[in-house]
Amino acid sequence: MHSKEIVSNYPRPPKIEMINGAVSVILGNETIAEDSRYIRICETFHPPTIYLHQSAFKSGTLHQTSGPASYCEWKGVASYWSLSKTDGSDRRVRAAWSYPNPTERYAMLADSISLYPQRVDACFLEGEAVKPQPGTFYGGWITSWTIGPFKGDPNHPELI
Repeated sequence: MHSKEIVSNYPRPPKIEMINGAVSVILGNETIAEDSRYIRICETFHPPTIYLHQSAFKSGTLHQTSGPASYCEWKGVASYWSLSKTDGSDRRVRAAWSYPNPTERYAMLADSISLYPQRVDACFLEGEAVKPQPGTFYGGWITSWTIGPFKGDPNHPELI
């Protein structure tokens, strides 16, 4: 059982940590990624953002995309990825992102991918189905042990 975490107590700059725990991603009734470890980023008023090593994704499920990059003041320039089933079908455009050349503080993200839980069919973190962070901009993973309010929640516009 996890102890409850109040996201307003998470730090800035965000905390980065490697966690030993099960993580899996489902798309089109297929498990496209799974691992027993993940990287967790905890930032004030955000549910944790989860990163999986690229090797956690099954062959044929990751597709680097073109288009605009984005910039995080902490981690650097992000690249985007589309996700699909292993046969390339059921593609979800720009459903994931990575920091191929992150800042020094976040160097462990270099070979890892995060994704928007709302753009796949299901994500599981340590056996629990994840709820996506509200809105379309943020990619946090909400579990029973993360307590909001969260950025992106329309009931809390003051957190934008």
